[in-house]
Amino acid sequence: MSTEAKPLRRHQHIWVVLPAFNEEKSLPLLLAAIDESMFEAGLTYRVVVVDDGSSDRTYEIAQEAAKALPVEVERHKVNQGLGMTIRDGLVKAAELAEPKDLIVTMDADNSHSPELILRMVRLAREGHDVVVASRYQPGSRVRGVPFVRRLLSYWGGWLFRLLFPIPGIKDYTCGYRAYKAAVLQGVLARHGKEFFDQEGFQAMVDILLKLRREPDLIFGEVPLVLRYDLKEGASKMRVWRTIRNTLALLARRRLGG
Repeated sequence: MSTEAKPLRRHQHIWVVLPAFNEEKSLPLLLAAIDESMFEAGLTYRVVVVDDGSSDRTYEIAQEAAKALPVEVERHKVNQGLGMTIRDGLVKAAELAEPKDLIVTMDADNSHSPELILRMVRLAREGHDVVVASRYQPGSRVRGVPFVRRLLSYWGGWLFRLLFPIPGIKDYTCGYRAYKAAVLQGVLARHGKEFFDQEGFQAMVDILLKLRREPDLIFGEVPLVLRYDLKEGASKMRVWRTIRNTLALLARRRLGG
């Protein structure tokens, strides 16, 4: 963690972390939508784009956007997977943020609407430390997700809630979340980057399982409108590999590992 003193700001700042891999078509649309929604909500913000070794123009597009928008760009020269990309984005945002700030993670494929950030901000201001955009809250909608994946997600959520119940949480895998900066700064101060030690999509589950152990955190959810039908290109998730890795993770965490 950086120890440099940062100038104090009077207002809360929103940090949006975007893990990006081959998102040259979606990223410009998403960055414009974030800017518009933050302006309309009267929120000050900064985006941290972490390019995970893209083979298209994702990195160049992010750099170009940084000339006109409040965007920070990090880059992996080779693909490292979602877990390491989320880790680097969260660590970067936590280093730059003040404790009162909010750090949001969302997919860069245009399936998550930035309009939802305002609802997350409201819950955080009401006292929640972690807010998840959930597919299992009243008012949520899912478009374009194959039936098999929806079924697997449903049964996976049931298993997570059975083995690792977290009051206020039903959706353990959605990557659209908001964390109070002070929470992430605290776990990084105690555990370092090793807090984020999962390489694949199971990393999102693991973050919640570890935060579950932190004392006195309050978790909550807002309903998610997931527009998978707006996603450009094929999914980067290898479904059966993710299931296998997630089950292995649950077994280790259940045994105290």
